[in-house]
Amino acid sequence: MPANILNLSTYEVTHIDENEHDYHVTAAVKALPIACVHCHSTNIRGFGRREQLIRDLPMHGKRVGVYVDTRRYQCQSCNKTFYEPLPDVDEKRKMTKRLVEWIGKQAINRTFTSIADEVGIVEGTVRSIFRDYINELEKTVRFEIPRWMGIDEIHLIKPRCVISNIQNNTIVEILKDRNKPTVTRYLSQLKGLDQVHYVAMDMWKPYRDAVETVIPDAQIVIDKFHVVRMANEALERVRKSLREQLTPKQRRGLMHDRFVLLKRERDLTDKEAFLLDGWCQNYPELGMAYRQKENFYAIYDAKSPVEAKALFNAWLHNLTPEIREAFNDLARAWQNWEPYICNYFNHPVTNAYTESLNNLIRVMNRLGRGYSFEALRAKVLFAEGAFKTEMKRPKFKRRRPEPELEGAVYYKMFTRAPADTAEESTQEVKNYGVDISTLTDMIERGLI
Repeated sequence: MPANILNLSTYEVTHIDENEHDYHVTAAVKALPIACVHCHSTNIRGFGRREQLIRDLPMHGKRVGVYVDTRRYQCQSCNKTFYEPLPDVDEKRKMTKRLVEWIGKQAINRTFTSIADEVGIVEGTVRSIFRDYINELEKTVRFEIPRWMGIDEIHLIKPRCVISNIQNNTIVEILKDRNKPTVTRYLSQLKGLDQVHYVAMDMWKPYRDAVETVIPDAQIVIDKFHVVRMANEALERVRKSLREQLTPKQRRGLMHDRFVLLKRERDLTDKEAFLLDGWCQNYPELGMAYRQKENFYAIYDAKSPVEAKALFNAWLHNLTPEIREAFNDLARAWQNWEPYICNYFNHPVTNAYTESLNNLIRVMNRLGRGYSFEALRAKVLFAEGAFKTEMKRPKFKRRRPEPELEGAVYYKMFTRAPADTAEESTQEVKNYGVDISTLTDMIERGLI
């Protein structure tokens, strides 16, 4: 009798064939059925056989197929027929339960095609298993409600809403789109929303409306970096408009102008400062736009909302007709969102770190072309080893007093309970979501 290379105690291996790529293992179930699976009568008799091919975990770099000689029975009481149950085999697929679990875990970090090739199945089966695996994870993995919530967007095939925990630098959810009904539905099903104090977001009305509907007590803070980015975009419009009017020779004189103009003045090198000074003298319109960009950044040095509003009004007053049109979008955005923008000066909350995810997601999209949104979302949210967790001791609970026997001397106050009766120490695990820096490192190292 060959060795049981399957390491499944419920099966008896009767034969093994091996070639360059595969193991073909013939096996039989050890325990015979004793009752009908329909009526549970023990009055059953054999009624034929058939061979079933069951896929199992790859071993030694080879695919494994298990050929089970399955017995068929007929019940003498209900007259129904049935095949003997196959232990350790998945109910939905002709493969072992351990293989199904392994595929689900592997699909988080690997391409479906590579897994299908290693196991010897079609890619669609891997997708199906992965989908079921994620559905089960959704039931068990719960992230802590963030005190500082970030609502932003990343590009997974198209713009998606991403929910982050700002204090812990983690992602807790990626939604299928960024529409108000989707965001509202997600927020509404969360428990403990009273813990959310601040919500940082960009200037997207559906986000604001959803938060004000579901979490009315939370302070909405417009992310600083979404606002100041508009100042850069305005300067860029002026720069491009100017270059269109110049000769090729004049354009060469503005070599690397975009890189220099987008830098803060305090960060310029001596050479860059010299170049910028020359450009501003030769092209006054460009110099005015750069100065207005810098003045707008300076608004965020304000110590209070009142000071910020005063600085903005002064900035708006100093816009000259030559560049006003380029900065109109920024001025209008501030005026429309001023209460939420100014909340930043009381609560400097920002989720700017999620911006770095866009580059990472683009890499994942490139590596896994053809993935659905659900697959890419799962690869981000359930990447093994990327969770940020913390062990918390449970709250102190007062000991319940033990009943005293009449006349007994109470001496237990300073004694330790016996080992077999003492309560086990328990710790609560808090999961704050997927750590962005860990996820970044895993993607850069090719682990996802």
